[in-house]
Amino acid sequence: KLEVYTEVLARLHAAEERAPGFDDDLWSHFNRLPARYAMDVNVERAEDVLTHKRLLELAKDPAQRPAFAVRAVQVSPIVDGNQTDADSHTAGEEVASRLLNRQQSIHPPPAFGSSTNLEALALEASKSQGQDQDSTSDNVRSLYRPMHEITFSTIDKPKLLSELTCLLGEIGLNIQEAHAFSTNDGYSLDVFVVVGWHAEETEDLIEELKKEINKIEETQAWSTSHSWSSPVENMQIVENSTADHVAIPTDGASEWEIDIKLLNFGNKVASGSYGDLYRGTYCSQDVAIKVLKPERVNVDMQREFAQEVYIMRKVRHKNVVQFIGACTKPPRLCIVTEFMSGGSVYDYLHKHKGIFKLPALVGVAMDVSKGMSYLHQNNIIHRDLKTANLLMDENGVSIVFFQLFMMHASLEIMFHKS
Repeated sequence: KLEVYTEVLARLHAAEERAPGFDDDLWSHFNRLPARYAMDVNVERAEDVLTHKRLLELAKDPAQRPAFAVRAVQVSPIVDGNQTDADSHTAGEEVASRLLNRQQSIHPPPAFGSSTNLEALALEASKSQGQDQDSTSDNVRSLYRPMHEITFSTIDKPKLLSELTCLLGEIGLNIQEAHAFSTNDGYSLDVFVVVGWHAEETEDLIEELKKEINKIEETQAWSTSHSWSSPVENMQIVENSTADHVAIPTDGASEWEIDIKLLNFGNKVASGSYGDLYRGTYCSQDVAIKVLKPERVNVDMQREFAQEVYIMRKVRHKNVVQFIGACTKPPRLCIVTEFMSGGSVYDYLHKHKGIFKLPALVGVAMDVSKGMSYLHQNNIIHRDLKTANLLMDENGVSIVFFQLFMMHASLEIMFHKS
């Protein structure tokens, strides 16, 4: 962090961006963000750091949320070191070179230097150019189609990334790359590189984003966005209420409230922005205990928690990680599930060099298909199916379906480290 901060500061000083207290403010900006931010940000574009700092400040004002900025960006293909001189002088390459030179440096690169995927895509597109000049020209123009970087800042919360990606999708944008950061004081900084907008100019795109944000605000989706409807959506949760528990709608289902005194907490095995996960026991059964951090619990979080419990208590399938119960009495709100001793499919693949023997592969596919089929039959959309959310034990593979925790913790390490 210090090295990147020093270089950015030097560049900004050279550009006369300095003001009283500016150095300290910039250091505070880097300190409130994770180290990954300093590692990824493009130090040659120091002015982008100022944009991020400004958006995070704007996000403190509820009337400005979500604060956002839009700009056109450009990614050039990486140089192919295996290309020969003869290759580079074909007629098609000469046309491509002229077009590239003409369009180079029109727009700045994305804010984050980890755009090798975009550069590789650009190289692949340039390699696939046709042999005739017309085809080559069309391909190069396609390669340099309008590309934009959209940066959001608002209050950090569960499912925020999903809401933002849906927002971009609604106006026809295709995300090429995304960077998401959470500050240590509860704000988010989310940066998307997108294609799909018809023009390089940003004015119309900004207006379209404002319209879409207004639609979401009218439906209160920023605070109560769910993939399904349930009685929880109509719950009235009052901030600073004196209630001694979070109310969960009843539907005649069996008891699931757990007395926290009956939980034996073991080692903490994972930690996220909104909660910690422990391995423990409940009535002599190995369990995973997910505890919300009391200081992060607010009205929206209580609503998310209630929604989570309401849905999970209805899910009963051998290929979905089993919900056991929940503690709904503050200050320790927690969800208890079965403990999966085999770890995740993600870790298994990495330890075994990405190889499943065919019978095991078929077994995994069948288990996942059965679990997903069950969820879909019950009108539940997972939205984050990946190998890190597929957990194993001696009985097979089960799907992790706990949205409140999936968005804010590394579930690939949650269930097998002790």
